[in-house]
Formats: sequence, structure tokens, C-alpha cells
Amino acid sequence: MKQTRKLNCKGLLQSSYSSHDSLSPSPQVATEKVAGKLSSTLSWVKNSVSHTVSQMASQVATPSTTSSSTSLSSSSPTSASPAKLSPDELELLAKLEEQNRLLETDSKSLRSVNGSRRNSVSSLVSSSSASSNLSHLEEDSWILWGRIVNEWEEVRKKKEKQLKDLVRKGIPHHFRAIVWQLLCNAQNMPIKDQYSELLKMTSPCEKLIRRDIARTYPEHEFFKEDSLGQEVLFNVMKAYSLVDREVGYCQGSAFIVGLLLMQMPEEEAFCVFVKLMQDYRLRELFKPSMAELGLCMYQFEFMIQELLPDLHIHFQAQSFHTSMYASSWFLTIFLTSFPLPVATRIFDIFMLEGLEIVFRVGLAILQLNQAELIQLDMEGMLQHFQRVIPHQLESGPDKVILAAYNVKYNAKKMKKLEKEYTTIKTKEMEEQVEIKRLRTENRLLKQRIDTLEKVSETKEESILQLERELVQARLKEAESQCALKEMQDKILDIEKRNTSLPDDTNVVRLQEELIAVKLREAEAVTGQKELRQQVRDVEEHWQRHLARTAGRWKDSPKKNAMSELQDELMSVRLREAEAQAELRESRQRMMELETQNQIHGNQLRRAEQEGRGFQEHVTVLTAQNKSLYVQLQEIKRKQAEIECKNKEEVMAVRLREADNIAAMAELQQQISELEIQKEEGKVQGQLNNTDSSQYIRDLKDQIAELKHEIRCLKGQRAGSMSNQPSFDRIRIVNHYIPDDESYQSSDEDAGKTPSHLDPQQSSSSHTSLIRLHPSLDLDNRLGDTDSEGDDDGEGLVLSVPPNGTHKHTIV
Repeated sequence: MKQTRKLNCKGLLQSSYSSHDSLSPSPQVATEKVAGKLSSTLSWVKNSVSHTVSQMASQVATPSTTSSSTSLSSSSPTSASPAKLSPDELELLAKLEEQNRLLETDSKSLRSVNGSRRNSVSSLVSSSSASSNLSHLEEDSWILWGRIVNEWEEVRKKKEKQLKDLVRKGIPHHFRAIVWQLLCNAQNMPIKDQYSELLKMTSPCEKLIRRDIARTYPEHEFFKEDSLGQEVLFNVMKAYSLVDREVGYCQGSAFIVGLLLMQMPEEEAFCVFVKLMQDYRLRELFKPSMAELGLCMYQFEFMIQELLPDLHIHFQAQSFHTSMYASSWFLTIFLTSFPLPVATRIFDIFMLEGLEIVFRVGLAILQLNQAELIQLDMEGMLQHFQRVIPHQLESGPDKVILAAYNVKYNAKKMKKLEKEYTTIKTKEMEEQVEIKRLRTENRLLKQRIDTLEKVSETKEESILQLERELVQARLKEAESQCALKEMQDKILDIEKRNTSLPDDTNVVRLQEELIAVKLREAEAVTGQKELRQQVRDVEEHWQRHLARTAGRWKDSPKKNAMSELQDELMSVRLREAEAQAELRESRQRMMELETQNQIHGNQLRRAEQEGRGFQEHVTVLTAQNKSLYVQLQEIKRKQAEIECKNKEEVMAVRLREADNIAAMAELQQQISELEIQKEEGKVQGQLNNTDSSQYIRDLKDQIAELKHEIRCLKGQRAGSMSNQPSFDRIRIVNHYIPDDESYQSSDEDAGKTPSHLDPQQSSSSHTSLIRLHPSLDLDNRLGDTDSEGDDDGEGLVLSVPPNGTHKHTIV
């Protein structure tokens, strides 16, 4: 009675709802309609079922326990047959069968899971009604698996061999959900409580998941477009991408989750998938590096070479790599290659034995189809794997599983192959690190050559610019000298023209003389007018005198005497007038002489002033000539100082540049060493199966600091380059170097893969795997950096040529 009550009724009920068809969807949503139909019978069934089940359990427990193999593999007692049930029990089973038929006809009841999961009585009802229609063998299997589930811990510890045999024969569909959870210990995982919270979060892989959901079991009814199956599949994949952010989402894992959802609700499917990823090596298969898949391909190819040598030779002749047909077998456990019932049977064994069954089934498939495959080419073999082999397996998986367990599988040899593969990958990683180092050095050397060429071009431009400036300075000096000579010639011409041009003082003198003449003329005219007036007065007096004397000749002598006196008076006045006229003429002459004297005095003063002006002008011109000569000497001196200063600055710049080149070379060497350390750390992290992201981040931080120092040095060098005025006596010489001395490309150093099978060839074939998920490779590329050559004081010499045939020497 206790053992029967310990049965996991929840798993049995979930399995019974999905037992109507092996491809039917898993129940998800509880409905009130089914609860209403069951509520009328639950109270009556409750008491009677417990009594019936206790009787059945007591009858099942009656066989002897002396032999564990007999108790697990023998058929159930005849007392469990429904023919020996009481009439009450038969009536109860008939009613339960009718209720089960109502559940089947109700389309909405197929998705009822929550209510049925909470009701253990309904589980027993559905299981009892289903068992009533099964054969005796199926009933025995049900009872046997019920005991196994009930006594799981004891069976797993003490009867593991019998459990393996039963699992290889197939887990009943109704027990598959609970048995899978028990096999991977996923029934009580703490992460199940976080599932609802994970669904509320946002995953960066949601777009990829949405895109691939439509391509997961597209022909299955449960996963039709916009169906409930697609939604729960999206939820499970999204939740796992949030739990394991390193793997995130990988195409192919959705098929495994889809198979789990066909058997159990999404919370249980999520827990089982997490366990599969953690404990069954699936996480290593789905990591971005896919290192585990490469190992599986290496081991599988070795098994083909050992067990099927003719087929292996044919594959090699056709260049038909293992990854072309077997990668999907390991990634999806045959879910995308075989019919779903066959893949489900194989998945039962995978839940117990792990990836070993994939190796066995894969070799069995190749053994069964060896004759046909040898006759086909590459395309024919691909078509055979995709179409013919799935069609062969439609009859059932028993033949393949039987052949799989006849395949020789040596676990020790597989461990040895794993070590060999690890050694090969380690060597490959070391070679890749060395190749990357050589490529980095080659790139740095090319950058140094480019930098030196740019510096050389800059120096040439600076030299040309300085030469142009020097020519311009000399031209300006010549122009200034020519201008000085022109000025001196102009001075001489002006002096000559001064001597030839009329004197301005003569004009002034003539104007003054003209004014004086006009004044004298005016005085003379005035004097003439006065004299004429006096002459007229005298003539008038004379005429009056004549008129008076003309009638007096006969007068007395006294009157004659008066007349004579008057005549004498008139003559005296005439003489007086003449004397006055002479006096005026004398005065006028005297004024003219005084005027001439004044004019000559002015002319003399002007001549003296002009003489002093000429002397002052000569003095000024002499001083100007001396100042121009002094300026010319000063310009020559400054030019000499500038040339000396330029040479000193060139030497200082070259010394600073040499220091910067040395510092940058040391920094570049440190960067190369850090890159090598980073690659070694990455390889070591991969070999130890540890996460080296923190170590890589530290290396990146150090590289970023070194880059910052390089940029600072480049900024200082750029500042010094912008301030340098000239580079005298710097020349660039090209030296020819034969082609055999030039650096070879690091890509040409890689060895070619031999045609026969060896670890190198097997490893190289694995590199052709097609990754089905987005790459999350770490970006190890460094930014572009510059490095300079060494400065020996005489010039900069680059002794390592580029990939061409020349090297550049800067002297």
C-alpha cells in the first residue's frame, strides 16, 4: 500500500495525457470544463480506488525477491489480470474508462495540466483506464516501470544492469517524462523556481530564437505556426539563454528542447535541459568554440578507420569529411536525421549512457550501409544519408540498436584519443600563437616601414620648404640691395635735376622786382601827373602874363618894372618846378636803388638758406646710406644665426626622435610579449577548461595603457616635427636587397594537411565544421601602432626590409 502511494502520480498523469499519440502535444492548460466533468465522480472514486490499488500492489509484490533479475524482467502475476477483478472493480474501471474517453473527445482537455498535476487520483484514474485496453505484456511493463519509479534509488544503486537492459528495450511513453527526470536527477532543481522570473527578463538572443522556432519540427502538430508549442519552446530557450550567457542560444538545441516539451511541461523540460547541458557534455558541444564537437569528430573518425577501413579509404578518396554527415548526429542526438520514434528510443539510452550511444549508433548505421556508400560519390553519399537511411529506419529502431551494441567501443581508447586530440589542439594553438606573433611582428615592421617612409617624405618636404625659404630670403636680400642702389641712383638723379631746373628763388626775386617796378611806375605816373599839372599851371600863368603884358608896352616905366618883376617871378617858379622835378627823379632813383639793394639782400639770404638745406640733405642721405649698410650687415648676421639655430634644432629634433623611437620600440616589444602571453593564457585556459576572460581583460588593459603611451609619444614627436625648421644634409638612399632575403608571408609557413589519416589531418578536417550558432569569439586584434628605428647620431637606418625587395636608409 505504501509503495503504491509513493508512485509519482504527477508524471504518470502527464504521460497518460500524451499517450494518445507518440507525436501528440504535451498538455499545458487546465480547463474548468474537464474539472466539472470529474468533480461528480471524484468523491465516489476516492475511497474505492485506494482499496483497489492496494490489492493490486499487494499482488505485484508477491513474487520472490531472491533473484533481482527475475523480479525486474519476469511477467507480472496473473492476479493482476482484469479477468480476476471483482464486479465492483470492473464497474469502477468501466466508469473510469468512460471518463477517460470524455477527456479524449474534449479538445481543450488535451492542454489541461495544472489541475491534473495537482490531483493524484485523476492520474490513477487515467492510468487504470489505459491499462484496461492494453495487452498483458504492456500491463506487465506498466507495473514493472511503476515499481522501478517507486523504488528508483534502490534500483539505480543495486540493479543498474537490469535497468540498462530495460532502458535499451525502450521506456514506455507514459513513463518517459518521469523516468527522464529521474535519470538526470532533474526532479527537484532549485532553478525551477526561477523559471517564471527568467521569462520576465529580456534575452539578447530573442531574435535568433524567434527566427529558428519556425524551423523546429515544422511538420509536427504541436509546433505548427503560432501554436502553443512554439510559445513554450521560445520560453524554454529564452530562459536557458539567460541562465548560461556563454552559450546563449545555439541552433540545434531547440530540437532537444522540442522533444522534451513533447513529453513534459515547460518547467520540467527546462530543468531537464539544464541538466543535459551541464552533465551530458552538451554544453561543451554548443559552446562558441565547439571544441567538444571537434573531439567527437576526431574519435568517431578514428573508430571508422579502425572498424571500417574500406569505408574510411572511400571517404578520404571522395574528400567526404566526418563533419559533413555526423555533426548533426552529435548536436541533436539524431533528432534531425532519424524518424522521431527512432530518435526518441535512442534518446532514452542517451539519458542513461550519454554520448556513447551516439558513437555506437553512428558506427552501426555506417556498417549497415557500407556496401551502398562505397559505390557512391560525395553527392550520392549526402543524398543517401539524408533520404535513404531515414527511410530504412521507419520500420523501427530495434535493428539499429542491436547493431549498435555489437560495435566495439573501448572507453580507455576513447580517453587516449581525447588526450591525443588535446595534445594536437595544444600544438595547433601554439602554432597559431606563433603564426599570430609572426603576423603581428610582420604588421608592426610594415607599419614601421610605412612610418619611416612617411617621416622621410615629411623631412624631404621640410627640406624643400626650407630651401625655398632660403632662396626667398636670398632673393629678398638681393632685392633690398637693388633697391638700395636704385635709391642712391635716384638721389643722384634728383641732385642733377635740381641743378638743371630753374631756381625758385629767381622767380621770387623777379616777382619782387616786378612789384617794385610797378610801385616805381605808379610813383612815376603820379609825379608826371603832378608835373603836368604844374606845367599847365605855369602855362596858364604864362598866358595870363602874356595877356596882361601885351597891352602894357605903352605904359609907364613903373608898370614895366612891375612886369619884369613878375616875369622874373614866373621864371623863378619855372626853375622851382624844374628843381622839384629833378628832386623827385632823384628820390625815385634812390628808391629804386634801395629796392634793388633789398632784393639783392633777399636773394643772398635765400642762397644761404638753400646752401644750408643742401648741406642738410647731403647729411641726411649720408646717414641713410650708413643705416642701410648697417641693416644689410645685421640681416647677414641674423641669417647666419638662423642657419646655426636651424642646425641646432635639427640635431635636437633628431635626438628627441631617436629617444621616441627607442621608447616606441620598447613599447611595441612589450605589446608583442603581451600578445604572446595573452594567446598562451587563452590556450592554457582552453586546456584547463577554465574561463580566461578576466586574464584577457587584464592583458587588454595593459595593451590599452601601452597604446596610450605610444599615442603620447607620437603626439610629442608630431609637436617636435611641426616646430622643426629645417633638415640640412639629410638624404634618403635606397639599397637593393635580393628576394631571398625578404620576409616571407607568415601564411606561407603553414603546413599542408596530408591526405592520409593522422592526428593533424583529422584535426584539420574538423576545422571545416559548420557552426550553427552566432560566433562569440574574442576580439584579439590590436589597434594600429607605429614604431620607429634606432638613431645612431648619424642617421636613421632601417635594416629590416618590407615584403618587397628594398630597404630604406635615412642618412
